[in-house]
Order: sequence, then structure tokens, then C-alpha cells
Amino acid sequence: MAHVLVIGGGIAGLATALLAARRGHTAELFERDTRAPGTALDRDFFRWQRPAVPQAAQPHALLGAARKVLLDELPDVHAEMLRLGARERHELDWFDARPPALPGDEDLVMLQARRIVLESALATALRAEQGVVTRYGEPVAGLVTLGEEGSGTGTDPRADSRAGIRVTGLTTANGAYEGDLVVDAAGRRGGVERLLAAAGCRPATVERHRTGLAYFCRWYRLPEGMEEGPRRPWTVTGGGFAGCAVFPADNRIFAVTLFVHTDDPSRGALRTPAVFDAAARAFPPGEAWLATGAEPLSGVLAMASLDNRWSALADERGPVVSGLVPVGDALTHTNPTLGQGTSLALWAAHRVARSAHREPGTLRFAAEYHDWAVRTLKPWFDFQVVADSAIGERFATRAGRTGTAREVAALFDCALEDPEVMRARAKVRHLAEPPARAYADPRVRARVTRWLAARPDYAPNAVGPDRARWERLTAV
Repeated sequence: MAHVLVIGGGIAGLATALLAARRGHTAELFERDTRAPGTALDRDFFRWQRPAVPQAAQPHALLGAARKVLLDELPDVHAEMLRLGARERHELDWFDARPPALPGDEDLVMLQARRIVLESALATALRAEQGVVTRYGEPVAGLVTLGEEGSGTGTDPRADSRAGIRVTGLTTANGAYEGDLVVDAAGRRGGVERLLAAAGCRPATVERHRTGLAYFCRWYRLPEGMEEGPRRPWTVTGGGFAGCAVFPADNRIFAVTLFVHTDDPSRGALRTPAVFDAAARAFPPGEAWLATGAEPLSGVLAMASLDNRWSALADERGPVVSGLVPVGDALTHTNPTLGQGTSLALWAAHRVARSAHREPGTLRFAAEYHDWAVRTLKPWFDFQVVADSAIGERFATRAGRTGTAREVAALFDCALEDPEVMRARAKVRHLAEPPARAYADPRVRARVTRWLAARPDYAPNAVGPDRARWERLTAV
């Protein structure tokens, strides 16, 4: 078994340490923050200042892929989330009568909760786990490395053009720690890339795509005695220049998010709570949820300068380092549009835990992990890039959807009326099946084609405010 050193105590780091321990490894977790998530959810969520985790107070989506990892590997964490108030919603419950079940339907379930609920459940499980040491308030300052001769390839490293440095441990202000594998779970701002560069590692090839989208979120609580919000309309609406989404969470709490292009002149006004509420109510889901008399719990929280970033610590010669692998946002950071981040992080953590016993310090291990990430995670990253590019371009140009874009929009709208199309949409939504396979099903294509033929005047995104009304609503 391996001794795993985990840098970072967010979702990816907590999950990696816990999953590793459950597989018989030992683990040490290093987190710069001085404390772990607790069970006082509202206090931690609304008052805990976490500058290294700017997305902590933003909505999170726990898709079926993430839920499946919890059920299969960490059922106690799943149970603790439910105990703390998380709720589950099956995608096919949108219909008054759920269609006959098919294999795989059991994974099309959203686990609705704030990020802090998952973090709290993971931290609770980790505290009780034998073989895990958590070091809060102990940020990592450097890496312990060997030169190329420590690459572990089994040949003369100077004859192997792929060989890079080998990481064998890390340092903090308290000293050096040795391990069989170091896991970078410190996120996109964690600084491990700088530590690698300081150790002489050649740079990895990083793929980055700007989204051009800005997000504005506000949290609310449903009135006392109202355990669930409106069942309809669908909680996500995207117009020609702006969109609105509602994120039901735990304990009667939900978030409303508005998103616009970063160059939209109305962007600054949306930071004003009264303007935000008025603009949100111009969209059907925003109006339906705010009409419940929900109590605001926060101001307007903004996020911008977002990108989709892929960094698998490899270049054209192969892995640039052995003995260290990235998980979570350190590996692939995806814009929150599709809510993929937590699922991809748990997949990577699970992969590390189930393979860490196989010579984790070697170049072979690094290469196999990289190949797995390219096969398993990269297609979903690419899907996110394409989706965000389409939204950003539409918002920037304020152009309607035509041609293929119109057909894609029709698939989503058709799904609200057709359970079989909804099932295909949900398989993609929950990372159960890639879009190229789910949407290429001849039965799905035929149903969407018939739906469109019956609506020759169909125009996507006909709901929501027009530009003139939007500018009146956001005039400050």
C-alpha cells in the first residue's frame, strides 16, 4: 500500500484522502486554511472567509456521476449529506407520470445541496478514518524531488527523453514529509505549478479557453413549512443575451443565478440586490421561485474572469513529472455552466485511490494516469468548451439560434415534453453517456425531428425579457 500526501483540503483533497484510506493506503492532507468544514452549515457557508476558494459560496451541482461515486465508495458520506438536509431529485420526475424504468435510470439523480454540505460530510468521515492525518494551517512551501535519475523508468534515464523530475515528498514550515505519491488537489490557484517550476520541472502544456461569461448569484430560503420549491417551470432559461438558473439546495435554501456576457453594459447593475431580483423575476424560473415569498440570505455574489482550463502535467514528450498527479481543478477546471466540476474531481480522486498501490512514483504510473485522464475526463472538458463557446458567442452577438444550434435547442425543449428525449438529455447531463452517443440514437433524433416539424415557427429562447425591458430593469 502507498503513503499519499494530499495538497489541499477542498472537495477533491478530502475525497482523495478518504478514498485512499478506504482502499488501505495511508494519507496526510495539507491545507493552508486553519480549520476544517464543520456542521454549522449556515455559519460556514455565509460567514467563513475562504479567499483561496472563491467558488465556495456559489451554487454547485452534484450530478448523478458524483452521486454514484458516493453510493458505491462512500455510502456513509451520502447518508450524512441526506442527514444534513440534502435532497434528491430524479430527472424523470419532471413528468407527472415517470416513464417505465430502464437500466441506468437509477443514476439520473441530482443530489441537491450547497458545497458546504458535501465538504462537511467528507470532513466528518475523514476525522473518523484510521490512517489519515490532517494538517490544517500548514501550507505546502516546496517539493522534495530527485533528478532525472530518479524517474523510475527502469532504464538509463539519460537515454529516456521523456524522463523528468520525480517528486518524493513535500515541505512545509514544519519540515519535510516523504510519501509514495503526492496529489495536487490545491485547485487552479494552488501554486503547485510554481513549485514544480522552482524544482526544475519543464512546463506542462496547458489548454485554456475564455468563456466570456459573468455570473451573479443570490441565496434565499423558502418560507417556513414549504419544503420544496415550485415543480415547474424548468429551472434553467437562457435568452439571447442573458440567462437565469435556479439551484435548489438543502434545508429549503436555493440560489438564483443570472449570467450575461462580460462586456454587457448591464453587468454592473446586477450587483444591486433590488435590480438583481427584478431582473431574475423577468425569467419564468426566477419569478416562480421568488414569488414564494422566499427570504434573501445574501447579497449578490459575482464571479467572472472564468475559463475552462486543462492541465494534465504532460507535454508532447509525455508526463513532465512522476510521483505527483493532479486532481480536481488542478487537473481540469470547468466553467460552472454544466456543473461538471465535482463529478470530474471525484472520478479523479477515485482513480488515484484505486491505483496508488501500483508503483506510484514511477513514470509509468504518471503516464497511465495521464492516459486515463485524457480518455475519461478530457471529452467532458471538450464538451464544456463547445457549450460555453456557443453561449458566449450568442450573448456577445445577441443573435438567434439557427441551423444546428436551433436543432440543439429543440432537443432540450423537446425533452420537456418527451420522456425518451429527456432520458437522453439526462444521460448527458449526469455524465452517464457522451452526447455523441446519447443524441445520435435514431429514436431520439426521430422524436426531435417530428417535434420540430410540428413547430415550423419554433424560435429558441422565446421566454424571458427582450432587450428593451432588460435595460429598463437594469437601469441604475
